[in-house]
Amino acid sequence: MRDLAKRIRDGDARALARAATLVENRSPEGIELLRELFPHTGKAAIIGITGPPGAGKSTLVDQLARALREEQKRVGIVAVDPSSPFTGGAILGDRVRMMRHHADSGVFIRSMAARGSLGGLAAATTDIALLLDAAGCEAILVETVGVGQDEVEVARLADVTVLVLVPGMGDDVQAIKAGIMEIADVFVINKSDHPGADRLAREIKANLISPRPIVRTVATEGTGIADVLAAIRSHSASKNRATIWSFRLREMLRERLLERFSSADFAAAAEQVAARKRDPYTIVDEWLKRFEN
Repeated sequence: MRDLAKRIRDGDARALARAATLVENRSPEGIELLRELFPHTGKAAIIGITGPPGAGKSTLVDQLARALREEQKRVGIVAVDPSSPFTGGAILGDRVRMMRHHADSGVFIRSMAARGSLGGLAAATTDIALLLDAAGCEAILVETVGVGQDEVEVARLADVTVLVLVPGMGDDVQAIKAGIMEIADVFVINKSDHPGADRLAREIKANLISPRPIVRTVATEGTGIADVLAAIRSHSASKNRATIWSFRLREMLRERLLERFSSADFAAAAEQVAARKRDPYTIVDEWLKRFEN
């Protein structure tokens, strides 16, 4: 693992791809590698890009990567796709959607399958971002699946969360405000050349508890991308990293605990609870007692 860790720190793309597979598969070697690399992380800005399907998240990520490369920044892209119900693999495959960066050694793109993880993020996304950080990426763009308000999980990962919306959503802003509206740091109105952009801006402002940047873009044309980067950087400077890690640690603990239980454990307990043969509180207490020693 030390040799692999050194190759990753040296920017070896093949070593990074191999390590990403180990981490995504939750292997013991992957955890050992992350322990080895962690002291070399903390330099990258992790930017979460979220929003409903069709908002133009992938196009925005593509344009942000282009702008960052023009600044000679090394960029990592983690695209979390829906899972195939047959293979568990990623369905969309963002490498195809971002072919302009394919031959650029300064951009590493990883498509991941959500594999049933709630919140639009794969369980190993935080760890993949740490790998990219250790490999020298200065900006890491994490694009989530696009399932609406459940994507609040992105806040446990990103230093800055960007919510992408489009004109014509109407009451959809009301529908998602209970979740993701509260955790978004920067709002992007994409396709802002379409009718309804002004109305959408007013609706966003009306639903905000505290003022946050609202940026208009036409991502297909590259319009407004510099303004999005400026808003991200301004908000990133004010973020408390310890607060972010508090969220991440909670999620990591939750995942590690759940990994110790099989689906059969939950199924058997669920049958007993549903039949009112046992209560859920006693079952959970018994499970927790497994960790007391």
